[in-house]
Amino acid sequence: MEGFHSLFRLIISCILICCCFFTSANKSYADSEVTLNDQKQEIKRSLESLKDLDYQTWQLIVYPSSKDSKDLILRIVGYPGSLRIDHPTNLRVDTGRKTWDLKDITKKSKIKVEILNDSAAEFDLSTLISELDKNRPLRLSLPGLINDLPIPPYLVGEWRSLAE
Repeated sequence: MEGFHSLFRLIISCILICCCFFTSANKSYADSEVTLNDQKQEIKRSLESLKDLDYQTWQLIVYPSSKDSKDLILRIVGYPGSLRIDHPTNLRVDTGRKTWDLKDITKKSKIKVEILNDSAAEFDLSTLISELDKNRPLRLSLPGLINDLPIPPYLVGEWRSLAE
């Protein structure tokens, strides 16, 4: 009977270790998924939460402007109630070699303005993605809000794959 209990504990331990390993394995990659938009069309998007150098957490969502379009939109969302983004505010993106100023397109769509709160902003990411030839790390800054938000190369690669 003692041998049975030892074997049972060993099996349960192995199962728990495997469960812990496989449930945390996807946390090191960006969350790319297919969702439905308001017209019931499937769209693929990238979703990731990152901390800037001031330890504020930001959620970054990249998605195509429409199902047939290669144009990408970057939505940056901060913690609601803790900040207010004044529009329009251009987003500065730096690779170390080149710098881009992405246009704030948050107020471009009346539907999105009603849905988005003051802690969110959207930017046209298409020109940046089309000019990148490698998955380089990026640095984002939004005047008065984000001093330096590092974007890792795996996330840039995922954004580039959405444009293909």
